[in-house]
Amino acid sequence: MNGADTAWIIVATALVLFMTLPGLALFYGGLVRARNVLSVFMHCFSIACLMSILWLVAGYSIAFGDDPSGMWGGLNKAFLNGIDADSLAGTLPEVLFFAFQMTFAIITPALIVGAYVERVGFGFVLTFSGLWMLLCYAPVVHWIWGGGMLSDGGILGEIGVRDFAGGIVVHETAGLAALIIAVILGPRRNRTTPPHNPGYVMIGAAMLWVGWFGFNGGSQLAADGGAAMAMTVTHLSAATASLSWALWERIRFGKASMVGLVTGTIAGLASITPASGFVGPVQALIIGAVAGILCQEAVYVMRNMLKIDDTLDVFAVHGVGGIFGTIMIALFGLGTWTAQLGGLVIVGAFTAVVTIVLVKVVALITPLRVDAETETNGLDLAVHGERAYEMSS
Repeated sequence: MNGADTAWIIVATALVLFMTLPGLALFYGGLVRARNVLSVFMHCFSIACLMSILWLVAGYSIAFGDDPSGMWGGLNKAFLNGIDADSLAGTLPEVLFFAFQMTFAIITPALIVGAYVERVGFGFVLTFSGLWMLLCYAPVVHWIWGGGMLSDGGILGEIGVRDFAGGIVVHETAGLAALIIAVILGPRRNRTTPPHNPGYVMIGAAMLWVGWFGFNGGSQLAADGGAAMAMTVTHLSAATASLSWALWERIRFGKASMVGLVTGTIAGLASITPASGFVGPVQALIIGAVAGILCQEAVYVMRNMLKIDDTLDVFAVHGVGGIFGTIMIALFGLGTWTAQLGGLVIVGAFTAVVTIVLVKVVALITPLRVDAETETNGLDLAVHGERAYEMSS
């Protein structure tokens, strides 16, 4: 065990959990209407709790177990079987590696929340998220990071697919799942209401930015120069994408909005994620500059051309950003085109099939969508018996 590496990953684990709680919750919560903000908080918090338990029960073993088939890790590490405080994963206590990866398993299904807020059933959220993490996310983790990010990984890692911190594993899978659910669920009855609290959005985005240092820098699994470079390029891409989004928004619409600026931040962060362990500062500037414009155009296409109500633009920002960053690894000559594109196609097809099947099956168990009256009045009071703000007399 290396003490410095262990100390850094303990910090990184806390930072990645901070991304979901409270970062993502505030970012998403500020973007919805006031009568639905508590439902968003409830979704993010409940998912964090449920994924933590399921990661212990089976998720970690499926992702990082030792099954020789190469398709999944098996169940030999279920409930952390055979792992104690002295067990090692590289230079780290394995229980710490378990905890670090658990925070990734939390935020990935939590990202999907943005696609279906303001109209989804709470039972569906928990049931779908739990099954999707075990049956979609965890197997993909094994395929790409099956060696615990300490070797070439699983079957896709062995053929050269490079994904340092989750462009494919996290952002492509969550983005595609979000898109599919949005299409199946259908649009909200009122799509024109602006974010109820842009201040929450900015605060949440700032928390995500800080937490992303643990997300990308921690994926080096060591306290070394690689981690420092990953953090540096992450910051540069986020800063550049924020400005390129705002500039493009000003050119197109005459004004640069605060919500747009911080959405650009998230686009830059998602786009640099798969490449953060391979690129340098100048390449990070290029990725960020393109991401701010590319993801903004993807939002326009989704909303105005395809008329898909992916409520908080999960696919356009996270899905497109993660896919773009994965491709840029090949464009910069840091990975092969065959491996990068092949990995995207294989994981994309698998994610689509599993997501569609799970949505259809879970909808037979618990309602997919709330009724019209609940949607109109808001989910907070109708579903959870609370409201975020006192009504004025």
